[in-house]
Amino acid sequence: MSQSVQQRTCTLLSQLARQEGYTESLLDSVRFMRADRQWARTPVLYEPSIIIICQGSKRAFLADKMYRYDAQHYLVLSVPLPFSAETEATSEEPLLGIAIRLDVAMVARLVAQLVSSESAVTAAPAGIISTPINEILAQSTLRLLEALSDPLEAKVLGPARVEEICFRVLMGEQGGAVRAALTYQGHFGRIARALQRIHADWRQPLDVPHLANEAGMSVPRFHLHFKTVTQTSPIQYLKSLRLHQARLMMIRDNLTAAGAAARVGYESDSQFNREFKRLFGRSPAEEAREMKRAFELLPPEQLSGRLQAH
Repeated sequence: MSQSVQQRTCTLLSQLARQEGYTESLLDSVRFMRADRQWARTPVLYEPSIIIICQGSKRAFLADKMYRYDAQHYLVLSVPLPFSAETEATSEEPLLGIAIRLDVAMVARLVAQLVSSESAVTAAPAGIISTPINEILAQSTLRLLEALSDPLEAKVLGPARVEEICFRVLMGEQGGAVRAALTYQGHFGRIARALQRIHADWRQPLDVPHLANEAGMSVPRFHLHFKTVTQTSPIQYLKSLRLHQARLMMIRDNLTAAGAAARVGYESDSQFNREFKRLFGRSPAEEAREMKRAFELLPPEQLSGRLQAH
């Protein structure tokens, strides 16, 4: 993006995102991101979204691949994915960005229009993509931030500005892979729908044969395609999701490790402690203590968004 557009974008974001973590915007689907310090590599769980950074940088790690998102690259997730990420930022030059949750109905409408006006999508779908940002998308992002700086403009113009950004992403350098993923076709689409079911019913026991049957696959083929999309197994995916939920409960709701373990379905405290430390690198008590210290000035209702940014 040009220097003038980047400067204006950073100025607006620094005004809109005054605290670390995520800050809610005037639109439900848009949140502002800020980090005033470097955060070491740590497990995160992102929902399907577009993440555009104007200052600072983040790196996402999934299996043996690294995805950079910074002032020159944006990140797109077409399915909810647990991965690890690290942040480069300082108090003098904080990380500033914007996260746009993907609306399935709106994206499907855009994709249908694109498919009807062009050739069919032939690119392979991808669950996570990092791609260079172009000037057109950068300007669209700036226009969205300008609209979100005013309540009336946010209400009247905001939704169209979000749709414009989604359109630019779908038409971007790797738009074909994003469109292929978001049309939920083929094996990728079946796994994407299974992931939606897991996120809706994560408190329930995971019935892999039932999920495989819903996807129209044998259990071995379901495992194969699930790992292709998420780089993990269904059981490990659900385990990661539950541990992230437990972490949030301990920090936001002040639950003990035993209380959080029971809430997310663990019958054994020792198993919960062992698996929590394996994922986050610290015991539940240590992790809760460190995160509370990092965000000690924030009220509990704001912790969810702050934690998700790291």
